[in-house]
Amino acid sequence: MSPTSITNSGLTTSTQEKGLKCNPPHPVDVDSVHHLQLKSLNTEKAQRMAEFFSLLGDPNRLRILSLLAEKELCVCDLAATLDMSESAVSHQLRTLRTMRLVSYRKQGRNVFYNLQDSHVLNLYHSVAEHLDEIGE
Repeated sequence: MSPTSITNSGLTTSTQEKGLKCNPPHPVDVDSVHHLQLKSLNTEKAQRMAEFFSLLGDPNRLRILSLLAEKELCVCDLAATLDMSESAVSHQLRTLRTMRLVSYRKQGRNVFYNLQDSHVLNLYHSVAEHLDEIGE
């Protein structure tokens, strides 16, 4: 098995063609590469995940999520707690709703927001815990 000529299942594994410089040079394990290709994140899902994570790149959205991780709140409570305008909070909540991170319920004239589901809560707690472990 030559590292520059193996093809299997449509895979070209030439380290020279790919510009890879393994040290020491070794034959590519075609079966392993094929298995990894099957498990690799597809482009569409990778794009959606990148959009999701870029959405979380806004500090105000994260502050809103941190409060909603504690309890359900209305816009005015969020705005007062975060020292933001209700309009700014509403704008951020609209974005979070679009990505299905938060949901809401109406009670009379009031609208209360909460985290969409346990996945969002778990993601928030996991990131917060990770940051606490590595130090801020």
